Amino acid sequence: MTTDKHARRLIKAVQELSMARDADKVAEIVRHAARELAGADGATFVLRDGDRCFYRDEDAISPLWKGQRFPMDICISGWSMLNRRAVVIPDIYQDERVPHEAYRPTFVKSLVMVPIRTLEPIGAIGTYWASHHQPADEQVELLQALADSTSIALENVQVYAELERRVEERTAQLAETNRRLQAEMRERERMAAEVRQLSLTDELTGLRNRRGFLLLAERELESARRRQGRCLLLYADLDHLKQANDRFGHAAGDAMLIDAAQLLRSVFRSTDVVARLGGDEFVVLASDYTTSEDVLLRLHGALQQFRRNTGRPLSLSVGIAESSLRNEVSLEALLSQADAAMYADKCSRRSLRVVG
Repeated sequence: MTTDKHARRLIKAVQELSMARDADKVAEIVRHAARELAGADGATFVLRDGDRCFYRDEDAISPLWKGQRFPMDICISGWSMLNRRAVVIPDIYQDERVPHEAYRPTFVKSLVMVPIRTLEPIGAIGTYWASHHQPADEQVELLQALADSTSIALENVQVYAELERRVEERTAQLAETNRRLQAEMRERERMAAEVRQLSLTDELTGLRNRRGFLLLAERELESARRRQGRCLLLYADLDHLKQANDRFGHAAGDAMLIDAAQLLRSVFRSTDVVARLGGDEFVVLASDYTTSEDVLLRLHGALQQFRRNTGRPLSLSVGIAESSLRNEVSLEALLSQADAAMYADKCSRRSLRVVG
């Protein structure tokens, strides 16, 4: 006869099953609840695995068949699933549906097996007694109610697992999309930096172009002012470029421009701003140097060394302007003064112009 205690136990089991999120938790709830509801000595939780019965979990006074699989057509749980109804067996050794040899090592004398879901059963719940027992109809009904709730719980577990799978897939997709976006952003930044670099670079010589020089030289000049340093601006014109182009072609002229660029690189430091303004004009902004005379001597020595090593007649007309913190001279003023000194050098071959 169904008691309030049994009803409360069933309600508790149903509540617990509604919150279960995996098959292990469902099995744990079912095996304990089935044994308590039936007042049995053991209970098993069986799932259908193709054409076999998988005894997934158990709660019993001694071991039964946990972890084992049996063909459905020789197993009483299989019979319950195939026939889609509960089976009550007061004496297992008097029932031909029971595989007696499988039961002899166990304590079982009587059993009840109910299917989990009567329409296309997916498993079964078994309860067992160590002595001959005839369960009341109310007990079988309680077990079947538990099995029906278990069916819903297992379906919920599948739905939850599918949702988790989709969430994981979506999370993985979002992570991959984010990775690709970040990679694309890095590539765009790299390309933008490369384009910017190209926009500041003279294609032929690899030096800064006019735009690059004006941008970087302004920064360096301002930095020198802040640290109370001086800047030297050298303006150089490559001699005889037009004659080389006219006589030997533009390839020869380009070679002279490249030679001049390499020479200036060798004389000045990597921190100095060396540029080709265009045509045959070059410019250098140097800071923290010794004297302008020393810069001209180093440049003159490099030119002589180049001619000896290559046999090529490279020649530069040079003008220099200097700035100090006190004068607050602008970059435009330095360029103008050095340019004027350079034109004077075309006649004298050496000129020095100091601003300040």
